[in-house]
Amino acid sequence: MQKQNLRNIAIIAHVDHGKTTLVDKILHHCRLFHAHQETGELILDNNDQERERGITILAKNVSVNYKGTKINIIDTPGHADFGGEVERVLNMADGVLLLVDAFEGPMPQTRYVLSKAIELGKAIVVVVNKVDKDNCRPDEVQEDVFDLMFNLDASEEQLDFNTVYGSAKNDWMGPDWKEQTADVSYLLDRVLEDIPAPAQNEGSLQMQITSLDYSQYVGRMAIGRVHRGTLSVNQPVSVVKRDGSIEKSRVRKLYTFDGLGKAETETVINGDLCAVVGIENFEIGDTIADFEAPEGLTPMKIDEPTMSMLFTINDSPFFGKEGKYVTSRHLRDRLHKELEKNLALRVQETESPDSYMVFGRGVMHLSVLIESMRREGYEFQVGKPQVIVKMIDDQKMEPVELLAVDVPDEFSGKIIELVTQRKGDMTIMEPKGDLMHLEFMIPSRGIIGLRTLVLNSTAGQAIMNHRFVEYAPWKGELPSRNKGSLIVLENGTSIPYAMDKLKDRGIFFISPGVDIYEGQIIGEHSRENDLVINITKTKKLTNMRSSGADDKAKLPPPLQFSLEQYMEYVGEDEYLEITPESLRLRKIFLKEHERKRANNAANVVIK
Repeated sequence: MQKQNLRNIAIIAHVDHGKTTLVDKILHHCRLFHAHQETGELILDNNDQERERGITILAKNVSVNYKGTKINIIDTPGHADFGGEVERVLNMADGVLLLVDAFEGPMPQTRYVLSKAIELGKAIVVVVNKVDKDNCRPDEVQEDVFDLMFNLDASEEQLDFNTVYGSAKNDWMGPDWKEQTADVSYLLDRVLEDIPAPAQNEGSLQMQITSLDYSQYVGRMAIGRVHRGTLSVNQPVSVVKRDGSIEKSRVRKLYTFDGLGKAETETVINGDLCAVVGIENFEIGDTIADFEAPEGLTPMKIDEPTMSMLFTINDSPFFGKEGKYVTSRHLRDRLHKELEKNLALRVQETESPDSYMVFGRGVMHLSVLIESMRREGYEFQVGKPQVIVKMIDDQKMEPVELLAVDVPDEFSGKIIELVTQRKGDMTIMEPKGDLMHLEFMIPSRGIIGLRTLVLNSTAGQAIMNHRFVEYAPWKGELPSRNKGSLIVLENGTSIPYAMDKLKDRGIFFISPGVDIYEGQIIGEHSRENDLVINITKTKKLTNMRSSGADDKAKLPPPLQFSLEQYMEYVGEDEYLEITPESLRLRKIFLKEHERKRANNAANVVIK
């Protein structure tokens, strides 16, 4: 393959702006599938969680051939919690397609991923997508993108970008949003014109490992881009580790990306992406280099985690009933396995051999890991998410985020009240179509649990996004959950009769006929204090009858939480029990006298 017949591009955008749909249309246009093949939509979002959540979580590679040129395409996540994925795969690309919604325009996470591309000096083609939307404003959005790039200190070459307009859903892209074209070929022509071919770097072999793959036939594969030199099968190589140490190894097999799969090859040239088999003990960020005179590339810098969470084994009375992997060894091995491919994650041992502190980029980042583990059969417990506080120059600093909320005008006052209660400072308030666009600077801990409140107070009409900005001075205490918990008194089964008598005390999280245990949280109390209740009590049978005594129990439907909502709801003295079949809240101390003793001890320490 000649040098100029190769392009490496990454598609970057805010979540739900149409990246994966656009890749679908490119794959179809380049005739990657036969006419009889059923492909469905969102071909690259092949992970169960990605399809359910409707977002991209893992970066993926595909390649197409267009007009005799091989184009390697990398589909990246749009959510800032998965920024670790974006940061490492941008090293494999020479240019980016920046996708922006024609109505929403640049959003907080657009800014985040774009800043990374500009920092790395990538060529940029702007794609204004969804021009078929009502109220769309493509020309304004194009100007907003220019202003954003200018504010991010883009170079003159980057600011001289070309803009493509179109609708990925309707399968067209063109130079003018008012004139619909027949297909997406104009966009691919712009890629060939505006994205440079890989630079011809002189010198010995260098290839940085940017992601991993696994095959049950050949084992672990190192994926990356050949930065310099060429790579061949059976070639002896050195692996330069992140700490500078060097291990000798040999390439057993080589694969390049071909369509949605991989094709085995003998040699990979400078600039192409490939998967290498045979290298032992490698990690993301290591460099595969020359055998005789190895030179390592600068290890990629990944932003620090901003949130921590305690993971511990399940010690509830229902331990081992629903899970397959339940011991601390299982938990430890699984978390360390995740570290191999999840660069933005950290795991730290604690004083207890059964517990681990896990550090991530946000609630979404940690919840995807938790959901993956429960689907694999793991059973464990997690504590309340905590933001990571640092001491900088003897000052207590905490992570601060930019929060953007688009909401109908009549709810804007309620949103401002909710966010300012959590120490948020409003920076922008402006109309955007028929919505009001609000931006705030808010501590990361203020966002935990905020989404549920915002959606409840706006009848689900708010669109909320946020991204990490910086560490700033500690803003003081925030209001915590203002309702107590309904706690089970004894082990048993929830009885409709007992629940009916107690339904005025709060909202239940469970239905009648469910197995429960002492210390489990089964609802939210209507007052601030916790309340221990007995819902295993049955009706006593007598031969006496009275008017109305046999009225049927009428219970409102239980309040059902998603995993993220549970993670945001769980209190300081509570655990969230996670099994493949259930999510349960419980107190850390199950017995009431133990909770009282722990509470008294805490009060003594405070005094």
